Amino acid sequence: MAVPFRRTSKTRKRLRRTHFKLQVPGMVECPNCGEMKLSHRICKACGQYKGKEVVEK
Repeated sequence: MAVPFRRTSKTRKRLRRTHFKLQVPGMVECPNCGEMKLSHRICKACGQYKGKEVVEK
């Protein structure tokens, strides 16, 4: 089995892992109530989606 000739430095290891991070979900403001919600989903505060009431509160 092949073994690395040299040890991977901390810098090189960290540069490789710069893309291993959590991403923030796409949040938008609800046009009806102004609460922050996930895009393309029903607003949890007012129950509306695309200007129509989907869930009664």
